[in-house]
Amino acid sequence: MHHTHHNASLQPAAPRRVGARLAAVLAAGLLAGTALAQAQAPNYPITAAQRATAQQVAQDGVPLDELAPGAPDVYVVKRGDTLWGISGMYLRQPWRWPALWGMNLDTIANPHLIYPGQTLYLEKAGGRARLRTSRGSDETIRVSPRTRYDSLSASALPTLQQHLVEPFLVHAQIVDELAMEQAPRIVATRDQRVLMSSGDRAYARGPEGSPLQLAPGVPRQYQIFRNPKALKDPQTGEVLGWEAQYVGRAELVRSEGVQETTDAKGRIDTDIVPATVDLISATEEVRAGDRLLPAPERSFANYTPHAPTQAVDARVVSIYGDVAVYNAGNNQVVTINRGSADGMQPGTVLTLLTEGRRLVDKTDDAKAMLRLPSEANGQAMVFRSFDRVSYALILQSQQSVRVGDRLVNPE
Repeated sequence: MHHTHHNASLQPAAPRRVGARLAAVLAAGLLAGTALAQAQAPNYPITAAQRATAQQVAQDGVPLDELAPGAPDVYVVKRGDTLWGISGMYLRQPWRWPALWGMNLDTIANPHLIYPGQTLYLEKAGGRARLRTSRGSDETIRVSPRTRYDSLSASALPTLQQHLVEPFLVHAQIVDELAMEQAPRIVATRDQRVLMSSGDRAYARGPEGSPLQLAPGVPRQYQIFRNPKALKDPQTGEVLGWEAQYVGRAELVRSEGVQETTDAKGRIDTDIVPATVDLISATEEVRAGDRLLPAPERSFANYTPHAPTQAVDARVVSIYGDVAVYNAGNNQVVTINRGSADGMQPGTVLTLLTEGRRLVDKTDDAKAMLRLPSEANGQAMVFRSFDRVSYALILQSQQSVRVGDRLVNPE
């Protein structure tokens, strides 16, 4: 991942419309990640002065005019709530959550230590607002190192509704063309059937010179893919990667090898014996020619929402799903033309812009062509990044999201 511009984005020379205070809040958001997020995140070049400013902003809360209309003074957390949902209930800009929650930046600021049944109190004083867990005391929502393991509790609040993104964490795969061409492939079935399903046995071969082998350090669990689709940059037409269609999972149970036989005339024939794989699950029928890619390890996914640390001007590359789908709405997934090489990280919040329509000015005798300005259409959050593309969940949108729509830094 390249983060060569992060330092500049946190310096006092940030764009005038952002200002030093917002830059400090962004630093607070980065410093207030969960234990897992901190383990995965790079070391941001934040100076001692910037950290002190960020910590002060977080402790001071947010200005009252940044509260969402109708923000409740008292709220009891319900099952099904998310950190993003609660932050949006209180803030016009939900990604500013670290300042509102009064995170303790000296320890592990953990938004997942908010549980159903917990009562939140909105305190307003000195023109600023904070959330506390008890009324009329100095106790803000803070955590200590001993609670970091509790963040994995099933009862703690998630940032997002996990079921919306889980299939993409497990099934979605972006590869380059060469990687797909060199991936092991299914070559035959045990019973000479064209199609296979869960519980069947099949046979596979690795690329030339790299047979599938059962050996220490070699994957045994594979995902099955087919029909990789080119993801093209809507501005340049460049292929950013190939999105493969997930069809199932398989386990390698026997290595690939060779077998020699001698015919009646004493000639030796050498045959390739393909590897044996058992189909564990399938979303549709598996067929010869499908490709095998090592299955990623399942891990606890945690998304700490934050604004980007550098300027972003991205485009929607595709709507995930059927190739005939051209519009997306709330809780749908889009791919964008920025990836980890561009600083995209899980939790990055972006503003969606609708592309202004092009039309003829009928009030002008010359019939001049007009391009209406782009308008803010909602927010999306990046939850998985590859090198040059990312998957983002549409958190909210007023109108349909289309291929080519822009994603920029939230205001």
